[in-house]
Amino acid sequence: MGENSRQVPETVERFLDSTLESVDNAEELAVGAARRAGFDDDDLMRIGMAVRESMVNAVVHGNRYNANKKVRLSVAKSPERFTVRIADEGEGFAYDHIPDPLAPENIMRTSGRGIFLIRSFMDEFQVRRLKPGGTEVTLVKYMVSK
Repeated sequence: MGENSRQVPETVERFLDSTLESVDNAEELAVGAARRAGFDDDDLMRIGMAVRESMVNAVVHGNRYNANKKVRLSVAKSPERFTVRIADEGEGFAYDHIPDPLAPENIMRTSGRGIFLIRSFMDEFQVRRLKPGGTEVTLVKYMVSK
């Protein structure tokens, strides 16, 4: 990472439509920024998958494809961390009530693994409710010297 890691912190913010096309756009933007930050291919895959899962949750479960609602995407790089924030304008959800996808009764379910994957691919994962409504997730991958 050398010279790149000593540069001034960089932040990009976008307001995206509640469409699956926006999921692709967000993943592309985040992975491009992560590539410029110096992450290897394995970390780029992890970051891309975490952003994709978070965006799908925001578009499908948060905003419910509502054309009047936006998803805010923020990608920031500092010398210590690469941070992605994704916020929807939905009703919010009870993060502590999400079923364990590894429990025997949930193994065959076709959904419910997104947050599990996000947590395993990123170094930090936080969820917070927004006022008056919505949910924001924060995904962090640490910058390490290579």
